[in-house]
Amino acid sequence: MSSSPPEYHRRPRSEDTISSAPAGNPGFDDLGLGSDLLTALTDLGYEEPTPIQLAAIPLLLAGRDLVGRAATGTGKTAAFALPSLQRWSESRHSGRGSGPTVIVLVPTRELAMQVSEAFHRYGRGLGARVVPIYGGQPIGRQLHALSRGVDVVVATPGRAMDHLNRGTLRLQDVETVVLDEADEMLDMGFVEEIDALLDQMPPKHQTVLLSATMPARIDRLAQRHLDDPERVDVTGRVGDSQTASLVDQVLYVVPRSHKAAALGRLLDVEAPDATLIFCRTRTEVDQLTETMNGRGYRAEALHGGMNQEQRERVMARLRAGTAELIVATDVAARGLDIDVLTHVVNYDVPSAPESYVHRVGRVGRAGRRGVAVTLAEPREHRLIQNIEAALGSRLRIAKVPSVADLQARRLDLTREAVRERLLNEDCDEVRVVVESLTDEFDVVDVALAAIQLLHDRAVTGAGDAETEIPEVGLRANRRDRQPVAERRDRKSVAERRARNAPPAPGKARLFINVGRAGGVRPGDLVGAIAGESGLRGRDIGPIDIAERFSLVDVPANRADQVIDSMRGALIRGKRASVRRDRA
Repeated sequence: MSSSPPEYHRRPRSEDTISSAPAGNPGFDDLGLGSDLLTALTDLGYEEPTPIQLAAIPLLLAGRDLVGRAATGTGKTAAFALPSLQRWSESRHSGRGSGPTVIVLVPTRELAMQVSEAFHRYGRGLGARVVPIYGGQPIGRQLHALSRGVDVVVATPGRAMDHLNRGTLRLQDVETVVLDEADEMLDMGFVEEIDALLDQMPPKHQTVLLSATMPARIDRLAQRHLDDPERVDVTGRVGDSQTASLVDQVLYVVPRSHKAAALGRLLDVEAPDATLIFCRTRTEVDQLTETMNGRGYRAEALHGGMNQEQRERVMARLRAGTAELIVATDVAARGLDIDVLTHVVNYDVPSAPESYVHRVGRVGRAGRRGVAVTLAEPREHRLIQNIEAALGSRLRIAKVPSVADLQARRLDLTREAVRERLLNEDCDEVRVVVESLTDEFDVVDVALAAIQLLHDRAVTGAGDAETEIPEVGLRANRRDRQPVAERRDRKSVAERRARNAPPAPGKARLFINVGRAGGVRPGDLVGAIAGESGLRGRDIGPIDIAERFSLVDVPANRADQVIDSMRGALIRGKRASVRRDRA
């Protein structure tokens, strides 16, 4: 395996298969795919490959290991599914066994279902048998499907290990292993499971690692398990991509106490078809969902603390169009592909620029225009600067619409509603009402009263809808670096923890000296603790991240071990100091 530093390139090398493609924009039929797969792509309406498909498919068909960096929405599922199916189709005629030939590991149940459906669509003409296995689904159904024989298994790492230990998942025939959203799997604490699964694969197999971000631990994983991999990066800068020209990226600077009101004001004025709102933590997701429902919106929460039935219910409402807003954490939103999505809102500014790029990539797909809104507090200037540096451009700063703007927009919506009714519907059944009133009043006055009544009924929202939101700007607050800020920070976290009750029985709370100011995310803490102490990711939490420190709950009987193992550990480049929380 190569130990040299990674070098990512945007195109395959000249000796690779794609070099024979004709000049101009190559199509799928230039990439070496078989006729059955090309027919499936034509039937599905695929016209030309995306950059990740163009770069990855020839390499994978040639049998190379691959490390690919690509954001959600760039077509990476097809980039690994199509060559995997073709290699399976060729190998099934060579007398291989009946076990799975392709194993795909994904972080979440939703992504497992989505990737499984994609394999089924692409491989229908080949007769590929595809089975998703994940937690929250009756294991008996999975056992039955695996016992009948399967060609492609799409699994979460925990459930894959469960079946491997039971002897119901056999790996001796595996030719291709795919780690999709590898960074999220590591953030969720699946390091041990991934290592164990890869260690038991046949000696000769192809490994594909795809990730939206490329932290150092991804490269360490690649060095351990991949054989001289090709490296492809198709993320580039958002500011340089075609998506950027289709996405209006807007920054609103709002005091924290006014963020919910500002969000409601923006939604009232923009009137989006469907909006995905990102928060940092599960608690914030639940609180904001409750707030937005109180303002009259149909909002649904989506986070890792929900059981499978709850998550599937949210997805059903989303597909049926009965939900306007989805409020989610980053991990829970992985794998969601929402065709009608017009707006993405960063209710909390993401600590890592890669997360911002990943979120914004949810809109502006397939030539559709979209809006990406970021609500920043005045003190978050540093986070915004990091994002702008990654983009290579400045975010457009705008003022939150005023009460007058909102009133004007509401009148516009009322006018459009009346106009649409006049153009498209028969109003004869209420004609008698109009005629009886015009005997007594002028027809213009009757119309004014009717429209005023319609307008008044359409006006909904919370009591702060008519309150002006203060205009502020980003600023570097020197007081943030003073001890008093940490005391305020601790007080706010302590109050939040008091509302959420003390640690659960059998849990201990640890204090860690890194927080939002250092760009720390929950996944960084979970990954560091799991990697150093051997704890499973699912045993860690809940987590509260303050400006300069974090509080994390761990099993009480492992607390001292975690403290010892974290001595000298680095989290986001800072040496961690871990102790029991004294608050």
